[in-house]
Amino acid sequence: MSHSFTIVSFGEVLWDLLPTGPVLGGAPFNFAYRATTLGHRAVVASRLGKDDNGRAAFARIAELRMETGFVQWDPAHATGTVPVSFDSAGHHDFTITPDVAYDFIEPEEALVQLAAEADCFCYGTVVGRSAVSRATLKKLLGAYAGTYALLDLNLRKDCWNDALVAAAIEGADILKLNDQELLTVARIYGLPAGTPAEEAALLLSMTDLRCVVVTLGEGGACAVSRDAGTVYEPGFAVTPVDTIGSGDAFTAGFIHALLSQRPLTEALRLGNALGALVTGQRGATEPLGPGRIDSMLAEGKRLPRDPRFP
Repeated sequence: MSHSFTIVSFGEVLWDLLPTGPVLGGAPFNFAYRATTLGHRAVVASRLGKDDNGRAAFARIAELRMETGFVQWDPAHATGTVPVSFDSAGHHDFTITPDVAYDFIEPEEALVQLAAEADCFCYGTVVGRSAVSRATLKKLLGAYAGTYALLDLNLRKDCWNDALVAAAIEGADILKLNDQELLTVARIYGLPAGTPAEEAALLLSMTDLRCVVVTLGEGGACAVSRDAGTVYEPGFAVTPVDTIGSGDAFTAGFIHALLSQRPLTEALRLGNALGALVTGQRGATEPLGPGRIDSMLAEGKRLPRDPRFP
């Protein structure tokens, strides 16, 4: 196992209300869980309501052997919930409840100190929809002095606007997004139409980002960095069950490899493997059996290369 790093994952912890029943989720929580299973001190910083959902969420976090000391309690707002529906292909659609506890995360002194000492700080855009949590995020990023500030964009309906996206990108070293989200970012920045790699390279030239990572669904993933140029890795074949948490698993694998000082291509490969494994099972926090990641990396069937990367 590589050296353990301290990773702070800031944002929403919520209940995904699936047709089969509630499952604890939220991209920051899913990411922190997967990073924890990779051997890191991955701390989720969020806020729960003092209600039955909040108490159940807190118990689930503890059950997964994750740190709970930076999960705040809110006496006035409910724990977040997200009704989820699926289409015939297993793709999901969210309806995100507004004005819930994670919209009011406070910049407690211990949390600011944790951010200052962390090796990696990860955040998204959902938590930026409210003024309170957005101000806390700004303070934490101001205190942060670690290796990678990672923005996992996660554009969700009614949770962002162009100005918020641009402000979030300004705080990041690494931007991770999918190819559909790249279309939105390209529009915001006025990028001419091109391949994902071409658009990512232009975005890199216009910002202070050090790396842009684009996931391409079954096409795999590509990354453009100031140090390594453009790299691409095809995806792994699995029988899909649902895609909840697959992108968060990709992010955990990717940043694990980078923090361990592995090449960018290995970071993409590990991210693809983890994302595929999670796609092949129900829910974002189902454990992966011993050796499954290594087996996927060594023996997993690769999907065809994306035609934009001959």
